[in-house]
Amino acid sequence: NINTCELVQDARGRWYACITVKEFPKTKCGTGQVGIDLGCKDSAVSSDGDVLTTKLTHQYAEKLAIAQRAKNKKRVKAIHAKIKNTRQDLIHKFTSKLVKANSLIVVGKIKSNSFTSSKLAKSVYDAGWFEIKRQLDYKCKHAGCHYIEVNEAYSTQTCSCCG
Repeated sequence: NINTCELVQDARGRWYACITVKEFPKTKCGTGQVGIDLGCKDSAVSSDGDVLTTKLTHQYAEKLAIAQRAKNKKRVKAIHAKIKNTRQDLIHKFTSKLVKANSLIVVGKIKSNSFTSSKLAKSVYDAGWFEIKRQLDYKCKHAGCHYIEVNEAYSTQTCSCCG
């Protein structure tokens, strides 16, 4: 059953129909447990060894620079859209795989705002930490698995009592 339908125009001037439905197939979560470490070199690394690398978007940097120097606004918009879509696709595939395989997903509570005023700003924006956490949150709610954000402080130290 169709709930709503909206016509939306993106930055490139393309039109899309966004359709929401009342009932949709529910995905099932797996039985495993995983922790995720967010970083700049690799956007996210799971405790299972899965790695999300959004550095693939750097292949468009040279073309973007050329288009910006030539003041070709249409081409600049197209390249930015390509980078955005590539990053979104990589994050969707990574988060879907995690939700399908695990019933508990734990992510470090990192605030990207504290990193954006430093030399790491471009890397932090490219990593897409907020989008990773946002997608995990809604996919876990939809699949019925648990999603927890924990404080990363002192998480790498060994407990003196229990080891």
